[in-house]
Amino acid sequence: MENLNLILPEIFISLSIMFLLILGVFIKDGSKLIFNISLLALLITAIITINETFSINRMTLFNDSVVIDYMSSFMKIITLLCAFLVLIISSSYLKIFKIFKIEYPILILSSVLGMMVMISSNDLMVFYMGLELQSLALYVLATFNRDQLKSSEAGLKYFVLSALSSGLLLYGCSLIYGFSGSTNFDTIANQLNSNEYVLTFGIVFILVGLAFKISAVPFHMWAPDVYEGSPTSVTLFFTMVPKIAALTVFIRFLYVPFLNLIDQWQMIIIFLSIASMLFGAIAAIGQTNIKRLIAYSSIGHIGYTLAGLATGSNEGIQSSIIYISIYIIMNLALFSCLLMLKRNNQYYEEIGDLSGLSKNHPLLSLSLLIILFSLAGIPPLAGFFAKFYIFKAVLEQSMYFLAIVGLLSTVVAAFYYLRIIKIIYFDAEKEKYDQDHNMWLKFSLTFSTILILFYFIFPSQLIDVVSRINII
Repeated sequence: MENLNLILPEIFISLSIMFLLILGVFIKDGSKLIFNISLLALLITAIITINETFSINRMTLFNDSVVIDYMSSFMKIITLLCAFLVLIISSSYLKIFKIFKIEYPILILSSVLGMMVMISSNDLMVFYMGLELQSLALYVLATFNRDQLKSSEAGLKYFVLSALSSGLLLYGCSLIYGFSGSTNFDTIANQLNSNEYVLTFGIVFILVGLAFKISAVPFHMWAPDVYEGSPTSVTLFFTMVPKIAALTVFIRFLYVPFLNLIDQWQMIIIFLSIASMLFGAIAAIGQTNIKRLIAYSSIGHIGYTLAGLATGSNEGIQSSIIYISIYIIMNLALFSCLLMLKRNNQYYEEIGDLSGLSKNHPLLSLSLLIILFSLAGIPPLAGFFAKFYIFKAVLEQSMYFLAIVGLLSTVVAAFYYLRIIKIIYFDAEKEKYDQDHNMWLKFSLTFSTILILFYFIFPSQLIDVVSRINII
């Protein structure tokens, strides 16, 4: 019982969800109060995580099914802070669309709890439980703006395809359990024997299920429609937070029980990486909707993250974690800009709506310029360093083909980012957008843009933190 303080963050957030549900029943029009309490709950959980678990090397609970280590603590802190920022910058958007309801922050908290369980899972059943807890909340969030047909369509598509991926994943888990006699990662690692090739089938099914969740090619088909149809604040959540948990599960699943079978799964990860990078870069070129473009762009970025995992080295894992951390900051900045494109309480999401933005909104245009250059990987911005760490890890393992494909994808992706910059700075100006933005929205944009711009001054801080993560 003395180790229960290691899962204090999960216990606290569970109790917070129950408390908020009861509060929502008894208080009329308590949306603002529940919103504020949710923000406070996320912050307190992050502080508890830092205090209780951040300095722990590796400890297990519940018969080794839950693991607390440096990686899980770091990923949980990022998840909690991202959820906090998503909530805080989306309040004005939710009010305009009249979906500022008590259920919204509670669903965010529920999905975060699922992600935290996933991050700490050292057992196939615990991982699946966390995944379903996360997914159930995300289904409802995708369709939260139910008065819009696109939102309902997005929720339905996400539900059907996600249910399919969950089924494949569960089938993979049952195969592995059937042939190894255990669902625990450490036990499976110790019991690898002549059934290796049969286990490969189980690994493939689980990787397919996980690839669905992170929208890696060829299991990406849901992402563009869901990203476009969901409310913008939910799309922001989709692009950032679930990917952190999924990446952690990828690392833990591949490197703890199946490190000895690297020859079997490495080619799968390389294929997913190459396909995602190329497809994400090429498919984004023809897009006219910003959220669809972000969807294809995120598919490409997931490709780079998987390239780090494909190396089979600690450096590769660390480079993937650095990449996802920087990608989150860039995404936060991009969506903060998108939430500022408001005129007479109407939001604009087409690339054409950015036409001549620099004439009326020079500071917003400058921020967008920095963000898009960073996403394209132009030095000395943060996005360049993210890709640099990935390429360095890939080249150290002599995976030259993967590095060449990654470089080509970067060049292709730079084209559509430059096209948007051309539209912002050189096309005919449109009517001026509103300037009465939420203080937190302005803070989010300013803070993330400064981080992107001046990352080269302090890259060692993030590297020092991540370098302590040693899985192999």
